[in-house]
Amino acid sequence: MTSTINTSQLLQLQKTLEGTLHFDDLMRTVYATDASVYSMLPLAVAYPKSKLDIKKLIAFAKENNTSLIPRTAGTSLAGQCVGRGIIVDVSKHFTKILNINETQKTVTVQPGVVRDELNNYLKPFGLFFGPNTSTSNRCMIGGMVGNNSSGTTSIKYGVTRDKVNALQTLLSDGSDVLFSALTLEELQKKIELNTLEGAIYKTIIDELSSTTIQNNIKNEFPRSEIHRRNTGYAVDALLSTAVFSTSTEAFNLCKLLTGSEGTLAFTTEITLQLDDLPREKRLMIAAHFESIEQCLKAVAPVMVHDLYNCEMMDKTILDCTKQNIQQHNNRQFISGDPQAILMLEIKSHTIDGLKEQTQALLSTLEALDLSYANVVLEGDHIDSANELRKAGLGLLGNIIGDKKAVACIEDTAVALPDLANYISEFTALMKAYKQEAVYYAHAGAGELHLRPILDLKQKGDVVLFRKITEDVAALVKKYKGSFSGEHGDGIVRGEFIPFMIGEENYQLLKRIKSSFDPQNLLNPGKIVDAFPMDQNLRYEADRAEPEIKTILDFSASQGILREAEKCNGSGDCRKLPEFGGTMCPSYRATRNEKDSTRAGANALRAFLTTSTKTNKFDHKELKTVFDLCLSCKACATECPSSVDVAALKAEFQYQYQKANGTTLRTKLFAHNNKWNALGSQFYSFSNFMFSNGVTSSIIKTIFGIAKQRRLPLISNQSLSKAFKNLEKKTNTKRFIKTVYLFNDEFTNYLDTSIGMDAIALLHALNYDVKLIDNFESGRAFLSKGFLEQAKKVANGNVKLFKDVISKETPLIGIEPSAILTFKDEYLKLAQDQVAAKSIAEHTFLIEEFLSGEIAIGNITPSQFTGDTKTIKFHGHCHQKALGNQIHSFHLLNLPKNFKVTIIPSGCCGMAGSFGYEKEHYKVSMQVGEQTLFPAVRKASKTTIIAANGTSCRHQIRDGTSREALHPVSVLRQALI
Repeated sequence: MTSTINTSQLLQLQKTLEGTLHFDDLMRTVYATDASVYSMLPLAVAYPKSKLDIKKLIAFAKENNTSLIPRTAGTSLAGQCVGRGIIVDVSKHFTKILNINETQKTVTVQPGVVRDELNNYLKPFGLFFGPNTSTSNRCMIGGMVGNNSSGTTSIKYGVTRDKVNALQTLLSDGSDVLFSALTLEELQKKIELNTLEGAIYKTIIDELSSTTIQNNIKNEFPRSEIHRRNTGYAVDALLSTAVFSTSTEAFNLCKLLTGSEGTLAFTTEITLQLDDLPREKRLMIAAHFESIEQCLKAVAPVMVHDLYNCEMMDKTILDCTKQNIQQHNNRQFISGDPQAILMLEIKSHTIDGLKEQTQALLSTLEALDLSYANVVLEGDHIDSANELRKAGLGLLGNIIGDKKAVACIEDTAVALPDLANYISEFTALMKAYKQEAVYYAHAGAGELHLRPILDLKQKGDVVLFRKITEDVAALVKKYKGSFSGEHGDGIVRGEFIPFMIGEENYQLLKRIKSSFDPQNLLNPGKIVDAFPMDQNLRYEADRAEPEIKTILDFSASQGILREAEKCNGSGDCRKLPEFGGTMCPSYRATRNEKDSTRAGANALRAFLTTSTKTNKFDHKELKTVFDLCLSCKACATECPSSVDVAALKAEFQYQYQKANGTTLRTKLFAHNNKWNALGSQFYSFSNFMFSNGVTSSIIKTIFGIAKQRRLPLISNQSLSKAFKNLEKKTNTKRFIKTVYLFNDEFTNYLDTSIGMDAIALLHALNYDVKLIDNFESGRAFLSKGFLEQAKKVANGNVKLFKDVISKETPLIGIEPSAILTFKDEYLKLAQDQVAAKSIAEHTFLIEEFLSGEIAIGNITPSQFTGDTKTIKFHGHCHQKALGNQIHSFHLLNLPKNFKVTIIPSGCCGMAGSFGYEKEHYKVSMQVGEQTLFPAVRKASKTTIIAANGTSCRHQIRDGTSREALHPVSVLRQALI
């Protein structure tokens, strides 16, 4: 479909919409990809606010010979959400749960409702929506309907198609049509309508009434016992209704629309059939195998049990988990070095019933004698194992270099009795191609996600990409399987539909598409007349890559470009606050795709590879996409591919500022340590200027600081001076250990009292504290892209500490953002890498150090008060990403009557200078309001609020008027 639409036409359309329309280069670039290997630059991106907006978009597409590509979370693996028309993203505004019918156990939702969000809403009613994808904390019901998603629970609850009762849609002529179950009389009335709806029903009934067509479908479509069947339109599912069989099942075109990938109609409301919540008692057996073959032989025998999950992970996936901090913790149940693990989950209403099922399942496994270990998991350990498996897709992005596990044949499903033989032939096929394929996911459903490892930047591997797909398609057809099990046809498999179901059946699908969408307006290039699977790839094959020199060392990812390319689009950064974690605070605040981690990585990749400028970073679009990044570092941990967007942003800022310079405010924040040092010489005058209403207002106006913010005040003496005075008075005593306290720039001039609390606490606990005249940490330089200055202080501190920091004399720090530079950025900046790594190994946040000392008995509860205190703790983002806030929890829990809870908050929203900048204030406070502020406000006045980040404490004060204490201050006050 070609289009000659100009800017003025798009501007006119923009004015008519209640929602928004974007056609700038950044938004088009951000929406050029989904989670697939494909990339197409769209004409525009629309965020419709109402059904009327979508009607206007349909009319515009019809009048101007363009197309609409429906999109929700954009986690499609087959390229369903890419195209050259207008991307219509309903994830921002079509997010309402409209009504629930408890009697009929149904719920009606808009397509932008997140799957897990829906189930949280349904839980009090004792109901839930069964299909459960690995992306369930961000994927949306509209996308699940479009793909006919399945997930881990399909062996128990079926697939999305089984759950869709009704769809409120807009047809290609803009007419509003409800598709639902019909009696024969109601169906006849539909056929008689003189409308597009009537023509659709007439076409389908006439076509499927033909005995020849029915026989073609039965002979050529995947075997009916394969419940994951997504090859083409589901005409085979319609044949089982009362119209064409002796069945009593009502005719419902929702069966056809589910899995149609937005090519037939635009869905605005979805009514789902729900299930009762599963049994509460649960247990998982993780069966470990020494070979893939042994694992697959066990699948059919264990499936005779009443399993809720039967999932597989292979060694490639398991090895990827070793490189991800969060998933490394989730893999603690793994015994030895298995080639494959089968995760078998069972549930029961009673403990006795669970024990009985467990013993029966273990007896089967033991009788099979195929697994070398059968690890039994309970409670949270089950959740950890499931999170490990869910992260499988994203973890594949951790493969360093250009070779990746490519989605093309990962969606094949066969009948369960055929699985072992099919995989055996598949393995032989892969060996012929010298491929070490990846095996994981839904073994119990006859579907393993099988991926070849290819470099699609090379023409030879692009040829292999097609050849392997063709050969596997033939193998799937041999077993009468489904080439598309749950991920859909999209672009990658769409062109194989004629081969998989036969030319006659394919022509039937084309006629059905034409009856719904005669002008091919809706998501063209998918299912029928599909785009070629080896064109429109993210990367141009055999293209010379640009040489990009950076200050930060990205060699661990083979350069900054490959660091950005690690993002495979799985969209973990779009999960909402209620699902925990920190990533991505800016997306959570705005719900705009351009503010997500994914957008930053994809935009940088695109501009670095296509820019014709000498300085490829010199693009305002990149400045825009990184603008709201808070550099929380959550992506480095929570993203399964470990894409460090904070590092990408810092490097971008440095490179961009080389071409464009910096503002006065940026320089002020970057060099704040110098100004604080100067201000400390006249602290009374400085604090008057900062706190007086008139003068502080003038300062805020001059430097673009939000007027609502209170400026931080300077301490009456620096920590370095206070320590020297203290040192003179300290009497000699026998210490357990000597520690070096890093005198960071925030503690030195702004939070001296906390530094003194830390020293007093350490002395009281029998630790000798050393302070040397170190450089500042460089955190402010890093946050503002002043990387040359950051490199200078990194080298200075490494040189200063390399001969004194060891296992016996560790370096500890109070402010997370400062001390953790030693464990993160210094490893990308310091010239003496051997020394930097050695220091990093022996560097600890003070809570981590003290928690370790508690564990070995050097610190005991007897050293603290027996008073009762209630404490709520908020951890700093960098601690969560680079360490573990459990250390702060353990420390605060040391006094025997202290009751501590960790606030399940993400980022506080301040992020250094970010929250002070007037243009960022609103987003900063929105981030705080997600979890942190409500939790603090809910706490009683006697509850101690603890936070170990200086920015966090300022944000809590500005957002809730509560004073938060550093954990060391809490513990010092608790000393006997």
